Amino acid sequence: MSKEAEWKDSLLYYYCIKFALSAYSTLFSIIGLVILCVGIYAEVERQKHRTLEGLFLAPAVILLLLGITMFAVSFIGMVGSLRDNRTLLKTFFWVLLVIFITELLLLLVEIIFEKQMNAVFHASVQDGIRHYYDDLDFKNILDFVQQKFSCCGGDEFTDWNVNPYHACNSSGPLACGVPYTCCRKVPGEVINTQCGYRTLNKERLELVDIIYVRGCIHAVGLWLKDNFEATFGMVCSLLLPQAIGLVMAWLYWQKLNEIHSRLDTVDFKRLDMSDFNFAAVDLTGAGWCWCLPREGGYIPVHDKEENVADDAICQSKV
Repeated sequence: MSKEAEWKDSLLYYYCIKFALSAYSTLFSIIGLVILCVGIYAEVERQKHRTLEGLFLAPAVILLLLGITMFAVSFIGMVGSLRDNRTLLKTFFWVLLVIFITELLLLLVEIIFEKQMNAVFHASVQDGIRHYYDDLDFKNILDFVQQKFSCCGGDEFTDWNVNPYHACNSSGPLACGVPYTCCRKVPGEVINTQCGYRTLNKERLELVDIIYVRGCIHAVGLWLKDNFEATFGMVCSLLLPQAIGLVMAWLYWQKLNEIHSRLDTVDFKRLDMSDFNFAAVDLTGAGWCWCLPREGGYIPVHDKEENVADDAICQSKV
């Protein structure tokens, strides 16, 4: 027998893969629970001033869905690994695999159909700009993106014309202008919040020294292409933990199948437990989770057919 085969047959391998998967699932259960709590808090705050219904425009809803999914899937994997439950492990593996494949497909769709996806993002951003002053979450996100990536609007700066306060046919100090987060900043100078006044009715060349004229969709896309290492790192940080979970779940699943195929198993649903006293069971060595295995098991099981045969032999001898 090779060293690799001996290692896989050892009890140490079983414990390593078991508790590695348990630790992995527990960690992501906690992370999912934290995200879920943050999402609940954000959604409660959003409901107080809710005006937007779109999923893209509601980060709180995204946090809720992400937190629920992470916690539910990881919790199934945690329980399945601790209890050596093959059904839960299969559920964990297949659900995680579906999520992993879906993310890969979305990534491929974004790469192959870049123009079509940009159009979808543009429509979503325009809807957010239309309600810019009504949704604080989206406002903070867009302001950060415009300042971080030196851009303005979704496709271009003229997207701000869809906002009722910034439209050129409206009245007020914001009419035909853009927010100050679109303005070019001069180091050392105080920010002028009216720097975007009356810019929407001018040509791009007239504004290149005043505001950012390129749209944020293009700016973010160019940044991701120019910073390939950072983009690759973000993709790996998203997909690699899932791939590790899939590998560990598969190895542990196969290990349990091997154990069940070599050892006699008992269908506890068919046992007559009417006269069985659980208090008499010796659980020494089972651990706090009652999940550590012991040779011979914890519940003594007697084969009724063998007992009947033994009785018959004894009676015949008498």
